[in-house]
Amino acid sequence: MPTRYFKLSEDVYIPGRWELGTPCDSRERKFGSRVFMRAAPALVEGRLRVPVDQPGEPLDFSLADMGAVPVVSEKVATLLVQMAPNDVQLFPVDVDTPGPYFVVNVIRLVKCIDDQASEEVRYWMPEHGRPDRVGTYSSVSGMRIDPKTVGDAKVFRTWGWHIALIIAEDIKDALERAGITGARFTEVTGPSPISPKERERNRRLIELRKQTDAARGPFWRTLGRLDEEAIIPIVVGGAWPARRQVWRIIHRAEGRTLLVTDGLSDFFVDRVEPSVGFGLELALETDEPLKDVEKSWPLLLLERVADEVAEHERVRERLRTGFLSMEVSGKDMPEPLVTREGRVGVLLGMESSELPRGFAMPAGEVRLVTVKVLLPTELAYLLAHGRTGRDELLRRFDQEGQGHLSRIWRSPVA
Repeated sequence: MPTRYFKLSEDVYIPGRWELGTPCDSRERKFGSRVFMRAAPALVEGRLRVPVDQPGEPLDFSLADMGAVPVVSEKVATLLVQMAPNDVQLFPVDVDTPGPYFVVNVIRLVKCIDDQASEEVRYWMPEHGRPDRVGTYSSVSGMRIDPKTVGDAKVFRTWGWHIALIIAEDIKDALERAGITGARFTEVTGPSPISPKERERNRRLIELRKQTDAARGPFWRTLGRLDEEAIIPIVVGGAWPARRQVWRIIHRAEGRTLLVTDGLSDFFVDRVEPSVGFGLELALETDEPLKDVEKSWPLLLLERVADEVAEHERVRERLRTGFLSMEVSGKDMPEPLVTREGRVGVLLGMESSELPRGFAMPAGEVRLVTVKVLLPTELAYLLAHGRTGRDELLRRFDQEGQGHLSRIWRSPVA
């Protein structure tokens, strides 16, 4: 009977568990995922320390450094040394609790992921702008591996997707018999988790996703330097066409930052056919410095506006051809932008001489809708004067050279 294999991860559902930070040495140099997820021997001089980011119940098995680096108790370390001595390195670490504890560096790398049996795999492609990752996996869902390719490895990482930590069934059984805490086991061998019909549907969805990404990515790069390093968590679900909510950061001339939605023009996932979704994407640009773009007010504002656009067909219909003003929650927004009612106003669809009106996708045209934040007095003026007030605000913005840019620190035009 073929050996069964399991993905080893931390059981994050244990109530009151501790959370561990990034291992570091006596000089506070960090030894995290860049060192211990390469699936290669590591050189560490001196003893490491692992901070406890969130105090709680100590576990025999934890993943430190945001779920990347295994830290284990002596009980687990002993089993690994006995059963898989050629697969791991162990480094003693100090943790703020009675030990001993060890960092586990898995040094075996096996090319074993079964693309056909796995639920879904995606690869980094040249158009993604990460030449160092081309040919490796950008995501793996419902992983299945081919046991025939594993050889004598007992504990290993998977080639092209180092985040996965795999153990053989006898290792899993030994850990369970020892009563270790903190570990979760997910089988990665056996029948495929999806049916042939589901697999064909996934294949079509992947192809549609490739087409849309291949069209939008190059367009974003015509607007400036697309930030490939910034990590803005993709939100899965909601009312966006393909159920994936994505935002991108584009750095432009003169210190400007352009934030855009990247998914309102996705295909509709329920239909599995080519389309441009809602037929629009949103763009908010500022020339004010942003220390941490991923946590900035412009991104928060863009997220809230995008949610309103995705939820309401009436809003989308008006945006496809014209202008629209909108109010969203002012929670956690800068005080100068927030009205007495706790709201923030925006003007959508303002024409710009510096941004294109839209772009072409394989399935049709997409409008690029600008988002300009309004100061409270400007919003009040617009609400009081309607379309005439809106046109006057547009004239004044252009007259003062503000255009579509969003700023906090400026004088109101109304």
